[in-house]
Order: sequence, then C-alpha cells, then structure tokens
Amino acid sequence: MSLVDASLAAGYTLGDFLLVAAAGFAVLAVGMLYRAVVGPTMEDRVLAVNVLGTNTVVILAILGAALGEPTFLDIALVYALLNFLMAIAISKFTVERGGVL
Repeated sequence: MSLVDASLAAGYTLGDFLLVAAAGFAVLAVGMLYRAVVGPTMEDRVLAVNVLGTNTVVILAILGAALGEPTFLDIALVYALLNFLMAIAISKFTVERGGVL
C-alpha cells in the first residue's frame, strides 16, 4: 500500500486531497487567464503568462503525485524548462533598446 492509497480522514485518501488541490489551482488559473487577456500593459500580460505556465507545472506535479504516475513529473519538468525559455524570450523582445536586457 502506497502513501497515496492510505486512508487519512473520513475515508478520504491523500490522493483525493491532492486532486482537490489540483482543481483549486485550475480555478486560480482562470483568474490569471483573465489577466493575460485583459492586462493593461504588456508587462502584466507577460507576468500572467509566466504564472500560468508555473501553475500548469504545479498542477502536473500534483496530478503525478495524486495518481502515482511518475510520467507526469517528467512532463512537468520539461514544461518548466519551456516556460523558463518562453519567459526569457518574451522579456527579450518586449524590452526597448537600451533597456535591461
């Protein structure tokens, strides 16, 4: 019996609690999606897209732990690397000449 299958409280397992947490993060992603579309400045949109990517990585990691599938963790790691590269690329192209980058 694994940790995910162990009964914690009222018959619920750790996997059930992790699935609820993943659903909570998915609900929070909707708010960030709104900010990415409506954001008044380009910096707000870039930050919202970066938070969405990080939120996706967290959801994938929680799902991997809840379902006992290590493949989700591999996908989350690759997605985190792509999210980092995307943030650097967007930041590079949105800063005017003579800016920080």
